Amino acid sequence: STSVNARFNLANTLYRMENYDEAAKYYQGLGDTLKASVPDPGQASAKKVAKAHGRVSDYYHNLGDQAIRKRDWQGAVDAFKESLRQRPDDMGTKANLAYAQKMLEDQQNQDQNQNQNQNQNQNQDQNQNQDQNQNQDQNQDQNQDQNQDQDQNQNQDQNQDQNQNQDQQEQEASITPQEAQQILQAIQNMEEDTQEKVKKEKAKQLQSRQKEKNW
Repeated sequence: STSVNARFNLANTLYRMENYDEAAKYYQGLGDTLKASVPDPGQASAKKVAKAHGRVSDYYHNLGDQAIRKRDWQGAVDAFKESLRQRPDDMGTKANLAYAQKMLEDQQNQDQNQNQNQNQNQNQDQNQNQDQNQNQDQNQDQNQDQNQDQDQNQNQDQNQDQNQNQDQQEQEASITPQEAQQILQAIQNMEEDTQEKVKKEKAKQLQSRQKEKNW
């Protein structure tokens, strides 16, 4: 369980058997250990150093393949780049890196387009809501203006009616000097007629009494 070589070989075997999830368990945490196991070129042969770098390169190459299968394009790009740092002349890794970079670019463009469409839809929805709110506000303002106009018209009609009533009352209550003189003259004439009638009535009574006495 403490053997790095055993874990690495077991992970590679599981990977070749396409048991990728199980292989990932054994690959986990091996990268730093494998990097640390690369000997110093001044203390080891070039063949041994190249072999150690090759194991690290294979490790990251396999991680990149696993990321591709999971459609984790960013993870694949990072893994293949690390693999090429250990073994820059690996054409298979370069091809896989180019593929992963293309897929990552397509995914980013797709996500960007989706975000733009979402933003456009949100802006359209916001604009529609604003237009609806503005229309509602305008309708409310119009209704308020109409109500105010109706109230003003009603108040004006009421004021006109009141003014007309007041004018009629004032006209009825007001009497010109000529009309007042005519009314007074008519009253005096009625009083004179009444007094004249009373005098005539008294005279008749007096005459009737004198006749009765003389007879």
